[in-house]
Amino acid sequence: MAQTDCLFCRIVKGEIPCTKIYETDRLLSFLDIAPAAPGHALIVPKAHAPTLFELPPALGAELLDATQRVGRAVMAATGATGMNVLVNTFASAGQVVLHAHLHVIPRIEGDGLTAWAGKPYAKNEDMLRLAEDIRRRITV
Repeated sequence: MAQTDCLFCRIVKGEIPCTKIYETDRLLSFLDIAPAAPGHALIVPKAHAPTLFELPPALGAELLDATQRVGRAVMAATGATGMNVLVNTFASAGQVVLHAHLHVIPRIEGDGLTAWAGKPYAKNEDMLRLAEDIRRRITV
């Protein structure tokens, strides 16, 4: 169900224009208006879901297929040699629009974009303890 105040729902309904590059019955892909790199695209489920966690699992295969199709086309069109695919989930992770979406960002060696600086665990035991806690919390 579309949300009247959701930017992406309004784009899906055609109330706000977008630069559409791919569409299926359940997904829409368009160029980001503030791209991290030229060709940066978004893949948006047409049905409103605030975050990745609310998306129906059955949509997963279609999302992966769209990501592959859009990603290959964006790379070919931009001459990119790599691709970042990311999902920001919740505000603290950078999600600005509360409608689940994937970013497809073309990359070229030395383009200056950075992901994150990794930092090893202080102790291997800390990593093992956290892994055990996470495994216990995974629900089926």
